[in-house]
This record gives sequence, structure tokens and C-alpha cells, in this order.
Amino acid sequence: MIVCAGNPVYDMIETPLARTEGRILSGCSTNAAIILSMLGDEASLLGCIGNDMKDDFISQMKKRKIKVHILPSKGSGGFHLIYDEKGDRELFILGVADPITAFPPQFLSSDLILIGPILNEISLGLIDEVKEKTDAPLFLDPQGFTRRISRKAVEKFCPQKIGEIVSRFHIVKPNEHEAKIITGFDGREFPFEACETLYSWGADIAIITIAEAGSVIYDGREVFRIPAYRTLARDPTGAGDTYAAGFIHALLQKKSLFECGLFASCVASFWVEDVGPDIFFTEPMVETRVGALRKGIE
Repeated sequence: MIVCAGNPVYDMIETPLARTEGRILSGCSTNAAIILSMLGDEASLLGCIGNDMKDDFISQMKKRKIKVHILPSKGSGGFHLIYDEKGDRELFILGVADPITAFPPQFLSSDLILIGPILNEISLGLIDEVKEKTDAPLFLDPQGFTRRISRKAVEKFCPQKIGEIVSRFHIVKPNEHEAKIITGFDGREFPFEACETLYSWGADIAIITIAEAGSVIYDGREVFRIPAYRTLARDPTGAGDTYAAGFIHALLQKKSLFECGLFASCVASFWVEDVGPDIFFTEPMVETRVGALRKGIE
């Protein structure tokens, strides 16, 4: 079982190539759980959601055979995401769910735990509590730790305890922008330095995702540069979440870090071709793209 912890959100998305009609299900932990389930893994999700979206959320998770542990909230979280032609985006608040205050004991025996907060809903204290009670590897997507609300919009910032947060995790995966915020190194221009910084803080594996430029993986011994699978990205929302899911799936199959990166890149390529969680692919389809990607490198 793989547990994905972090609040689900219902977003509105506008890109130069697509836009949603109303709000759609999203969120780091949610997107990752959806992909893991599609790949045949037993995925569970922990998060807070309000009564306004609860019925739809439960229905969608049941349809995808994802186990959920829902904590009550005064309302559901969500963003209005607006992308420009360069792929940069602004986030405006549609709702904020309550913090996650407890971790179910039945989730502690997981094969891996992904911590993917959306907006600081998971505390360092809860992370420490989980780490003390489980032997499962901990995977961090730090996006939610680099956000705070400013006048109903989201602004980026670096939490003072970011080094302490990273030190609790086996694997850490920021994107290029988050890497710059938390390490001081631009993830596109200086990905190796950013990875080395995360590793020096205690992560066993550091990953920087760099949109169309691929990703970089570092384990303290080797650096792996992973190209992106070229495709038309209609909506990049959730690309990093689904990269994480693909990486986790391959890692638990004991593939090499290089092969994990290739697989993750190709999983993310399917996600960005459409808008929202209702996509279709199979593992053989992913492996076909992995083969093409590998051939291009050789």
C-alpha cells in the first residue's frame, strides 16, 4: 500500500490551450493516488474536505478504487490557476480546507508514504510523529510548504525550517521554481547544485523536475539527467504529482534510478496531454514511451 497525504482540491484551470468548465478534482496527493491506482498499485489517500465536495470526492475515489481517510473540514480547498504563454502561472484562492491533524495507524504499515501538502496543511510535528512510528520511506513534494496566502492569491516563500523539513525525508522532489525558493539555486540553471543542497540536508535522493527540460536525480553518488517525453502539454497542472507517482511505482519495482526517472517522465507526459484526472493510459503504453525516450538518449 502507498499512502498519499495532503488535502484534495477542486480547481479552475485556464491555459493558452484549454480551460475547465467549473471546478475539477486535483491536488498533489490526489493526482498521485489516481496515477498509482491506474498503474495497479494499492493507493490510499489522507486529507480534509468539506461537505460541499465530499460526495463527489468519495464517488471519484471509489470509482478509481482508492481507499480514503477523510478528515472533516469547514470547507474544501481549491485554486483558480491561470497560465501564461511561457507556462508560468498565478494561483488565486477558491477555498482552504482545514489542516490534517492525525495520521491513521493503519497507514503506518505502508510500503511508502507520500507527503504532498497543498497549502501548509501538514505540520512538522505530524511528520515527526509519522516518521517515529513507521519504517516506510517518506517521499516529499514540498510545493505546499512554499505557499502562503496574500490577499486571496498565493505567493511563494521559503519557510524558515525548510532544511529541517527536508531532513525527515528519504526522497524530496521540488520543481525548478520551488528548488530556487528553498535552496537558492535556480532549478533550471543549477539543478545539480540544488540537488546537492537537498542531499546535504539529509535526503537520500533529490529530484528536480524542470518541465519540458526533464528532470535531474541525485543520490549522493551519481547524477542522472532525464529528458522529458516530448508531447503537446495542454495543461501542466499536476505534472510533478504524476511524475512522483510514476517514480514511486518504478522504485517499488526495484528499477534503477535512471529507469525510475524515464518511467516517471513518460507517466507525466500522458497527464499533461489533457485537463483533469479523467485520462487513460496503461503501463504497456508508458513502457512504449520509455523505450522511445531511451532510444533517443542512446
